[in-house]
Amino acid sequence: MKELKKIKYWLFDLDNTLYSGDTKVFDQVDKKMSFFISKKLNVSLEEAKKIQKSYFHEYNTTLNGMIKNHKIDAEEFLEFVHDVDLNFLKKDLNLQNELTNLIGKKYIFTNGSKAHASNVTKRIGIQNLFDGVFDIVDSDFIPKPSIEPYKKIIQKYGIDPEYCIFIEDIARNLKPAYELGMKTVWIKNDEPWAAEFSNENFINYRTSNLSEFLRRINE
Repeated sequence: MKELKKIKYWLFDLDNTLYSGDTKVFDQVDKKMSFFISKKLNVSLEEAKKIQKSYFHEYNTTLNGMIKNHKIDAEEFLEFVHDVDLNFLKKDLNLQNELTNLIGKKYIFTNGSKAHASNVTKRIGIQNLFDGVFDIVDSDFIPKPSIEPYKKIIQKYGIDPEYCIFIEDIARNLKPAYELGMKTVWIKNDEPWAAEFSNENFINYRTSNLSEFLRRINE
């Protein structure tokens, strides 16, 4: 882990990365997406679920598919699907401590919205520990792992990829970061859509506990 002492820029995905996927927060978002699609396209929930998953795989986010194929209002979609119950998310003092001790700039890099990032980080108690949030609006609704948002976040914050690390639960989203020269960390999980490509060489590190991983760097 010594080689990570030189890192100056820390990029963190949000959902299932800054909090455990076991909390199933994203399950709520997932269900709300299906409901939104069902109402907007006047189809059954079952059919909406099929459309949702199809768009996710083809366009990298369901939202991207809905924009391209149905010209929906992206802001309306984001506000609706992220209006979820976060009461069971608890303060994470270990993560709070390790993020505080990290030397360098820290940013959230998410396919979600700034409002969702704000709600989540407040619940965990880490809302004041980041230098910025780069969301799907900042990327002009082009989601990870398209290369464009990675280039945009580098430009926006003046990031030198050689001194940057990106931490993310969806393995394929690490590939562009690696190709741009960043170090990469995969948050291990057994969700098929997130674990796909997790054995590829564009992943430098793997961990099942973000706080513990950061603690080893901070030692």
